[in-house]
Amino acid sequence: MTSTTLSPSTGFIQSGARIQRRKIVNRIMLSLTVLFTILAIIPLVWIVAYTILQGIQYLKPDLLTKLPVGLGQLGGGVSNAMQGTIVITLLASLFSIPIALLAGVYAANHPNTKLGIGLRFSTDVLAGVPSIIVGLFGYAAIVVPMGTYSAFAAGIAVAIIMIPSITRTTEEMLKLVPNALREGSLALGSPEWKTTLRVLLPAALAGVVTGFILAVARGVGETAPLLFTALGNDRYDIGSIVKSGQYNRIIFQPTDALTLTMYKYSQSPFPERQQQAWAVALLLMIFVLGVNVLSRWIVLRNAAKHQR
Repeated sequence: MTSTTLSPSTGFIQSGARIQRRKIVNRIMLSLTVLFTILAIIPLVWIVAYTILQGIQYLKPDLLTKLPVGLGQLGGGVSNAMQGTIVITLLASLFSIPIALLAGVYAANHPNTKLGIGLRFSTDVLAGVPSIIVGLFGYAAIVVPMGTYSAFAAGIAVAIIMIPSITRTTEEMLKLVPNALREGSLALGSPEWKTTLRVLLPAALAGVVTGFILAVARGVGETAPLLFTALGNDRYDIGSIVKSGQYNRIIFQPTDALTLTMYKYSQSPFPERQQQAWAVALLLMIFVLGVNVLSRWIVLRNAAKHQR
């Protein structure tokens, strides 16, 4: 005889067989969820572990402090690429964050206007443009008129790649802020710009900063745009430039970057360069992780101040 029970959630009488079937289906789906989660994590763990194993043995102090040496020679480092990456990333952030932040604020506050709809559509299209096309644009629009490859051109190219991510993240995070906060601020007589600056942005700070982090991480990892804008420079050294007093050369001359160096060294037939390429890959991972940790620390610190 089939047993029956009363379902507490629906109030319907269910047979024991149906309950047992639901439990079996639930266990199967949970098992599949765990399985596919593990399958999704395996490539990430594999890549990280393999890069660490290959790169850690070649990650030496000289790699971080010295300039490259000639082909086939032992030693040398990639300090030029580290300096170039920092300069390009700072320039790209300087160019992209103000533009993208204001664009995201407008799209969130005026979503149904013609400009808001066009802005959202343009951002989505720009996000799907291959990075090599952005590099070609940077070459044609900046490098050719200036007559030289430079960190400035690379910074603009990377900024174009970063803008869509920051804009869309800022817009979505501002939309998640309760509308009561906006209405309360406007009802007290605060203008819209002050409401956005002092009420909405602080409330959405964690999400907005996350968008910055994702954009910076993507910008640091780009290679194709730098091939057409930065080109590479084994002699790039900010210390020497400062001593010479020609400060404009920091951003207005061919510049190297970690991704460029890794690409070039991985193609080299010399084992020393291939070993350094693995070390550079590990440096890139550490760099991105450091940016994430620093940004999260800033967010948590600001959150603690607001709670006080």
